[in-house]
Amino acid sequence: MSEKNATEIKVEIKLDDETAQGVYANLAVVNHNESEFVIDFIFVQPQAPQAKVRSRVVTSPRHVKRLVQVLAENLKVYEQNFGPVDPVTNHQETVDYH
Repeated sequence: MSEKNATEIKVEIKLDDETAQGVYANLAVVNHNESEFVIDFIFVQPQAPQAKVRSRVVTSPRHVKRLVQVLAENLKVYEQNFGPVDPVTNHQETVDYH
């Protein structure tokens, strides 16, 4: 589809007070099948043997592709403003779903 034929859709996004507070996650686990991705955002407390899934997002492969692109773009801008982010951690988490 050419840009001339593309129609712009405006979406009004509403955010309730509870969702606006957000949740903190320091680990993400991603699983997928042919038609969808499942991303679990998890909070792992230091030295705790258990962690809690704070949010689960189920989405399409096409949306994951766009999400990866926009995250990469935003990380690039962040690093330009605040310096490089070192993804290496000093510990490893093992995730075991029950």
